[in-house]
Amino acid sequence: MTARAAARLATLDRSLPVWLLAALILVVLMVLPLGWLAWLSVAGERGPTLAHYARVFGDVPLRRAVWNTIVLAFWSGAASVAVGAPLAWLTARTDLPWARALRALTLASFVTPPFLGAFAWVMLAGPNAGLLNRTWRGLTGGEAPLVNIFTMPGLIFVVALYTFPYVYVIIANTLELVASDLEEAGAILGAGRLTVALTITLPLVAPAIASGFVLSVLQALALFGSPAILALPAGFHTITTQIWSFFQYPPKVEMAAAFSMPLLVATALLLWLQRRVLGRRGYAAVGGRGGQRRRIALGAWRYPALAGCLLVMTCSVFLPYGVLAKAAFARAWAQPLTWDNLTLANWTFTFLEYSSTRDAIVNTMELAVLTATAGAVLAALLAYVTNRRLVRGSQALGFLAVAPVVVPGVVFAVALFIAYTRPPLVLYGTLAILFVAYLTKEMPVGYAQSDATFKAIQPDLEEAGRILGAGRLRVLREITAPLARGGIIAAWCFVFIGVIRELSASIILFTPNTKVMSVVMFDLKEEGQFGAIAVLGLFMLAMTLATVAFVQRVAGRDVLGARE
Repeated sequence: MTARAAARLATLDRSLPVWLLAALILVVLMVLPLGWLAWLSVAGERGPTLAHYARVFGDVPLRRAVWNTIVLAFWSGAASVAVGAPLAWLTARTDLPWARALRALTLASFVTPPFLGAFAWVMLAGPNAGLLNRTWRGLTGGEAPLVNIFTMPGLIFVVALYTFPYVYVIIANTLELVASDLEEAGAILGAGRLTVALTITLPLVAPAIASGFVLSVLQALALFGSPAILALPAGFHTITTQIWSFFQYPPKVEMAAAFSMPLLVATALLLWLQRRVLGRRGYAAVGGRGGQRRRIALGAWRYPALAGCLLVMTCSVFLPYGVLAKAAFARAWAQPLTWDNLTLANWTFTFLEYSSTRDAIVNTMELAVLTATAGAVLAALLAYVTNRRLVRGSQALGFLAVAPVVVPGVVFAVALFIAYTRPPLVLYGTLAILFVAYLTKEMPVGYAQSDATFKAIQPDLEEAGRILGAGRLRVLREITAPLARGGIIAAWCFVFIGVIRELSASIILFTPNTKVMSVVMFDLKEEGQFGAIAVLGLFMLAMTLATVAFVQRVAGRDVLGARE
C-alpha cells in the first residue's frame, strides 16, 4: 500500500458503511417491489403490452369503482375540512370551554382505526338492527330507518369522522405559530369576530387548509377497511376493494397491478400538489416567534360552539365506543343492556375460545414492536444523513424516505406480493413480508418526525466532539442521540400506532399462520361476531392509548403537537 493510499484510508469516515447500508435498505424496500409492480402491469407473453390496462379500463364496473373512489375521496376531504378547520380554530385561538378535553378526544378519534369506526357505525346505523334506527322506530312507530349507513353518503360520513383529525392537527399547529397582531388590529378597527376570522385568520392558514384537504383525500383514497365494511354490502366497489377482489380465487395479479398503477399516480400527483401549495406560501411568518397569541372571546357563542364540537366528538368517539362497550358485555348487542343481557361470554370467547385471537395478538405486538424499533432507528439514521449531508445524494434519500406516502397500502401489498412470491426472496407466508410492508408503509411518518427533530438540533456540539477526536458514530451515540431522544421516541410511537391499526396491506399479505388483529376483526365481521369485534376493538384502543400516554410521559410532548 502506497503512502498516499494509506493516508486516504486513514481520513475515510468509518461511519460511511452505516449510512450506505441504511441507504441500501431504503432503496431495496421501495424500488424492488414497485419495480416489479410496474413491470407486471405491462408484462405479456411476447413482451411489454398494454393489454392488462385495456382489460381493466374497458370494464364498466371497474370504471365505476374508479368514479366511486373519486367521489368518496373528494367529499371526505371536503367534510374533513368543514369539521377540522373550525374545530382547530376554536380550540387554538378562542376561549372555548374544555379545549384541552376536546384535543384529547380528537386524539382518540385520530388513533381509532377507520375500519373499527365503520364496524361501530354498522351497529349504530344499520338499516335493520342499528341502535339509532331501532330507537327512531320506537319513538315514531314508523318502519323506515332514520339513516342507512350502507350508502355512499354513509361511507363519506364515516370516513370523514376519522380523517378530519389530520386537518385538525395541521391547522391547529399552524395557528399556534401565527401571532395575534393582525387579528387584534382588525378588531380595533371595528371588525367583528367572524369578519376577522374570515378576512385575516383564514388567509393566513389557507395553505394549511389546502394541505389538510389533500392529506384527507390521500387517506380516503388509500382506505380499504371502511369501504369493505360499508360499500360492499351496499353493492358498490372502490379501487381498493376492487384490487382486493382480484386476489380472491383465482387471483388475477396482472389485473391488480394494472389497476393499482393509476391509484399510485393519483396519490403521487396529490402529494406533489400539496408540496407546491406549501412551497409557494408560508404561514408562520406573522409576528415572529415572540408574537403574542391572545384568545378571542366568543361571548354568547361559547356554548353553541362547544355544543357543535361535542356533536362531532359524539359521532366520532362517544357513540362508536359506547356501542362497542355495550356490545362487548351484551349477549345480544342490539337488545337493551339489562341484567339478563349482561355477560362476559364475549371476552372469554375472544381470548380463550376463538383460536385465531391469541396468535393474532402475539403477531401484532411482535410486528408492532419490531417495526417501530427498526423504523425509528432507520428513520433517525436517514434523517441524520439528510440533514448533515453526509453522503452524496442525501437529498434523494430524503425523497425515498417519504415516497411511500404516495403508495396506498393495498397497492404496496400488491407490489410486495409480486416481488416476494418468487426467487430470490420468497417471503410470502411469513411474518417477514408483513414486517417489510409495515416498515416501508410507516417510514414517512417516522422520517418526518425524525427530520423535524434533527433540524432543531444545531450541529455545533457535534463539531466540537469531532474536533476533540470522537468519530461520527460516537458523536451520534453520545451527543446527538440524547438530544434527539424525545423526537425518536415520538417516531417510535407513530410507527407503533400505524402498525396496530393497519388493515389495507395485511388483508392481501396474510396467511392463516400470519393473521394480525385487524384481519381477525375483519374475519369476525364476516362471521357476524360483533361482540368479539367489540372486545378486540376496545383492547386495541387500550393498547394504543397506553402507548400514547407512555410516549407523552417519556418524551414530554403532545402527540398532536398542540399546546395550551
